[in-house]
Amino acid sequence: MKRIVVVGASAAGLAAAQTLRREGYDGTLTLVGDEPHPPYDRPPLSKHVLSGEWDVGMTALRTQEDLAALGLDLRLGVAATGLDPATRVVWLADGRTVPYDRLVIATGVRPRRLPGDGHAHVLRTLDDALALRERLKPGSRLVVVGAGFLGAEAAAVACRLGMEVVLLEPAPVPLAHAVGVEVGRVLSQAHHDHGVDLRTGVTVTEVTERGVLLADGELVGGDEVLVAIGSLPNTDWLGGSGLPVADGVLCDEYCRVASEAGGVYAAGDVARWHNPLFGTPMRIEHRTNAAEQGMAAARNLFHPETPKPFAPVPYFWSDQYDMRIQAYGYLRGHEEVAVMEGDLSERRFLAAYRTGGTLTGVLAVGMPPKAIRSWRQAIATGTPWHDALATNAL
Repeated sequence: MKRIVVVGASAAGLAAAQTLRREGYDGTLTLVGDEPHPPYDRPPLSKHVLSGEWDVGMTALRTQEDLAALGLDLRLGVAATGLDPATRVVWLADGRTVPYDRLVIATGVRPRRLPGDGHAHVLRTLDDALALRERLKPGSRLVVVGAGFLGAEAAAVACRLGMEVVLLEPAPVPLAHAVGVEVGRVLSQAHHDHGVDLRTGVTVTEVTERGVLLADGELVGGDEVLVAIGSLPNTDWLGGSGLPVADGVLCDEYCRVASEAGGVYAAGDVARWHNPLFGTPMRIEHRTNAAEQGMAAARNLFHPETPKPFAPVPYFWSDQYDMRIQAYGYLRGHEEVAVMEGDLSERRFLAAYRTGGTLTGVLAVGMPPKAIRSWRQAIATGTPWHDALATNAL
């Protein structure tokens, strides 16, 4: 291998590049990123950066010196626009092409949009966060469309900064599809307790200069609007490449993308891979998974003769108001939730999740890290649900 190209310069792409160097690859290593900024951390954007607690420099994933030590052919501020696996060439937005022997796709996701949301903010990039931060003024009104984790975190920051906040959500209970109805209600109550006007079961059809328009014709006015209604994997540039794409780049358990030319792997938010631990394909949009999958894809790319399945126990966290939310496992599609410790009403609890006859996830609010960490191994070993209930604390 003389040239490896990594498309995507965020957590997954950088982890892949670092791993390749650590594994001993000394050929040309090109890292392509569509943003002009060196690789930075995204989770702080909706928390510390938005609140003004962090400056831009604190988000950097690596220092300039550490990046330079990797000896990268760094192409920042230029997006990949096409791929030809047959000739092994990546096309770039500046008209140039980059050949490769092996390729890692780590292009992440982009925000979903609404009609008219040129009048609104989204929150995915560092520039997005800085633009919104400039507009968060005490006494002004922010309308947040979408009460998922991103929208909830932004609402909590705006509330703390002294803004009036309206949070709009189409589902009857925010996050119920992911964490269950009971836990979703507990997290929702925190918004009410902090003075946020949370409205559920409403559909926003359009963003206007004065706010957002609901399906029933009501105009919800606001000085600023944030649209946080989920994301789409960045796969458009792969059109015509022949690579399998369906809500992400489809991969096997080794993060390997099926293609006639071979040598293509995917990692991070854009990758939909088969996780053998849970026996299902999944696409995870969490920071920890991005870094771990970037490393796994790079190792398997560099050692294709001895690949190792990528079978993680996913982990995510969220900070909202005075709540630290942490979770291990795969909570979506669960069939039962049981509170194992604490009390939902006090917003201090640990809940376990069952899918089939197996413990598949655990979520904690207001609990010390060690309280939830001990459950990770139980999920990793496929602990039967009845055993999990019997031991109560694993």
